[in-house]
Amino acid sequence: CLGGKIVCMMKYEETPASEETPPDFRDKIIHVRMMLGEVALMGADSPPERYSKPSGIAVTLGIEEPAEAERVFKALSENGTITMPLEETFWAKRFGMLVDQFGTPWMINCEKLPA
Repeated sequence: CLGGKIVCMMKYEETPASEETPPDFRDKIIHVRMMLGEVALMGADSPPERYSKPSGIAVTLGIEEPAEAERVFKALSENGTITMPLEETFWAKRFGMLVDQFGTPWMINCEKLPA
């Protein structure tokens, strides 16, 4: 939904760590890199014993056009939880917050240009 391109993705089973990885976790992602224009967004699946719910952070996307902000917000919020509806604020044409279906907090910001 972000229009990015995955340029690298590797599973645990494709690494030297495969033998130390529980069999039911070997098909999970150890490294992924997605390019959003010039920006790299990277991630991985955490083993259950190392996972902790994201807290105190949010992935923030600056989007120029309100229609695109609305499209991305809708896509990311599908099966997730909207914590602040996407709406106009004193600083933004659109701003909203959500937690996606995977538990990642997001802020979508479509700033107003200074006058």
